[in-house]
Amino acid sequence: MIIEKAKEILSKYPLCDNCLGRQFGGLIRGVTNKERGQAIKLVLALEGHLDFMKGNDEILKILATNGAFQPANKIIGSQIKEFKCYICENFMSKLEEYAKEIINRLSEYEYDTFLIGVRILGEVAEREDKLRSEFGIEYGESIRMECSREIGKIISRITGKSVNFKKPDIIVIVELPKFNISIKPMPIYIFGRYRKLVRGIPQSKWYCSKCRGKGCERCNWTGKMYPTSVEELIAEPILKATKGKTAKFHGAGREDVDATVLGNGRPFVIEIKEPIIRKLDLSQLEKEINKNANGMIEVLGLKYSDKNTVRKLKERAKIAEKTYRVLVEVSREINEEDLEKIEKSFSGCTIDQYTPTRVLHRRADKLRKKKVYEIKTKKVGDRMMELIVRCQGGLYVKELVSGDGGRTKPSIAEVLGADAKCIELDVISVKEDV
Repeated sequence: MIIEKAKEILSKYPLCDNCLGRQFGGLIRGVTNKERGQAIKLVLALEGHLDFMKGNDEILKILATNGAFQPANKIIGSQIKEFKCYICENFMSKLEEYAKEIINRLSEYEYDTFLIGVRILGEVAEREDKLRSEFGIEYGESIRMECSREIGKIISRITGKSVNFKKPDIIVIVELPKFNISIKPMPIYIFGRYRKLVRGIPQSKWYCSKCRGKGCERCNWTGKMYPTSVEELIAEPILKATKGKTAKFHGAGREDVDATVLGNGRPFVIEIKEPIIRKLDLSQLEKEINKNANGMIEVLGLKYSDKNTVRKLKERAKIAEKTYRVLVEVSREINEEDLEKIEKSFSGCTIDQYTPTRVLHRRADKLRKKKVYEIKTKKVGDRMMELIVRCQGGLYVKELVSGDGGRTKPSIAEVLGADAKCIELDVISVKEDV
């Protein structure tokens, strides 16, 4: 049945070994489509030789003209004419050539694993679909899949690199039959914690609100509201080391510009897009970042990570326990009863907090319910006190102090029956396990 169908196909359409074998690519594993096509042509040639000895050269002529099968030509004594495969128009014979050019293009990149993706353009797929419909082909494989697999096998054989379908270091997209190549190195992710040791530095790059990064008089033509940021201080040395294109900073929450981050630091993941260099000495890179930061920030515990960690980081940041040191100024004198009242009122307390007025221009106005586990108090002046606040992630601590005009309840100000405002804020612990 298969041989008869192959004979019918070749009687009408010239096909190379790959394109003939691919029509039966779902049968028998462990052989290539080229080997399938050669085997089918060989069986047809054996039958054709028997017929030839009886005076019938029909099969051998078909193989000689539409199969470019050299043994058939030798038997009937004809010369192979110019051959053009109906489906691929002979580009399947250039897969080794394509693979070597891809290897040449990949030579500037550092990678251990790769994946080949193929786009078949033009009328190639249409011609194959037409043939399959005409002859009722049931077990064929797509030309795209064959090209991807075979090019990948050649590259792997020559370079010793391996194909990885789930997490390749680099993806190569090949357009056929014109053979255009696009190379996409996959991002690398580096996890760590940062300590922000000075105030006045935002977590991420803050573009000028007037010029949106273009540069104007307001931002002194820098395009930024602040000279640097935690993101830039961490990302720039890593971009230089990886020769990456861009970096994206993922923090486990964020602190205000005027707050510091001390203690164990805040977890983050830095995502480097399109890196050329992937293998880094993270210990040395950590030292480089800290040296270049000149005491503004400090990173610790750098290690390779992945995209899943970013997702977990974002999810956990909403609920992970955080501890703050807050210096509070009250509009009246403070006594020991006030301190006791605060500690008692906020022990295991649920806070109803609407989006703070100061961020309403960029955040949706909604109610958040957040837990305060405990507050420890210490009087440090007639109208000043220091609070150690242990709470759930996502709580706006400044508004916990002031009440934000009643948008946060309860608040320190409400409990004291006096105005209260945050003078200093430090993040001293972030319990985030990812």
